[in-house]
Amino acid sequence: MKLAQWWKIQDNGKILCTLCPRYCTIGEGQIGFCFIRQNHGGKLYTTGYSRPTGFGIDPIEKKPLNHFLPGTMSLSFGTAGCNLGCKFCQNWHMSKAKLDDVNSLEVSPDGVIDLALRHKTPSISYTYNDPTIFGEYVIDISKIGREVGIKSVMVTAGYIDKEARKDVYKYIDAANVDLKAFTETFYHKLTFSHLDPVLDTLVWLKKETEVWFEITNLMIPGENDSHEETKKMCDWILNNLGDSVPLHFTAFHPDFKLNDRERTPSSTLINARKIAMSLGLKYVYVGNIYDRDGQTTYCPNCKAKLIERDWHSVIRNNLKDGKCYKCGNVIEGYY
Repeated sequence: MKLAQWWKIQDNGKILCTLCPRYCTIGEGQIGFCFIRQNHGGKLYTTGYSRPTGFGIDPIEKKPLNHFLPGTMSLSFGTAGCNLGCKFCQNWHMSKAKLDDVNSLEVSPDGVIDLALRHKTPSISYTYNDPTIFGEYVIDISKIGREVGIKSVMVTAGYIDKEARKDVYKYIDAANVDLKAFTETFYHKLTFSHLDPVLDTLVWLKKETEVWFEITNLMIPGENDSHEETKKMCDWILNNLGDSVPLHFTAFHPDFKLNDRERTPSSTLINARKIAMSLGLKYVYVGNIYDRDGQTTYCPNCKAKLIERDWHSVIRNNLKDGKCYKCGNVIEGYY
């Protein structure tokens, strides 16, 4: 175990974890909601440090990130546990597992970097569960990565404390933030968390950091897929983050504790994309369905096809130094 950051001792002797807005109060020998932060001897330790549950090498488009090093592969890993309780979690076997319930590995931050260098991946993605909960591990890996030219990517729900995020994101280059819905009711009922801290993180990323970020909205039939909610979310993005933040609408499939819903129809995602683009968002995509048009990056100025995709594969990239090959319009992103 490694001594954790972001905690305080309370008057009653318990520890207040200040890593995320859940603010767990943890007694001796107990663990927080995330399963990997434990009070041991009056100090808070992170049991997930250097204990990934396994590695994969994924297309960066699978995160999904379409405007960050398109067409490249990313070394990807997570740990046990999570600080949200999403009833629809598609990685629940990891996010709802305690450390001793999974076959975790022992890999130091240097070891993670060595893996990325060995497999020639230009980035490392902290993913599968929410990397917020293993923030100490993220900091140490991303700092070394910055020194050797390996980029770091957070795939996250954005549910993190205002002070802790300054530390966790210090060496982060890109993020995909899962904006799960646009109502407090959804967040409370289906994720056991709150909407406002996520919105605050998005505004902070835009206004106070250099992190490139994109947004994913998993559309669940009957829960967050109405036209009205989609319009409200897109209006908020335009007014608070601008028109150049890529937005991904992705399809839900029944899993974990939400098996009573059908898969998201393709038409729902296609219509949501049309709504977002009609309101003025420049880069809107669909995911978890086959739709090459909805997965292709177009120039918002002349409508030329710039990055054509087939699922997570880039089949043609017509960008010229980050600009449209046809009209020279700058395409926001990191290329």
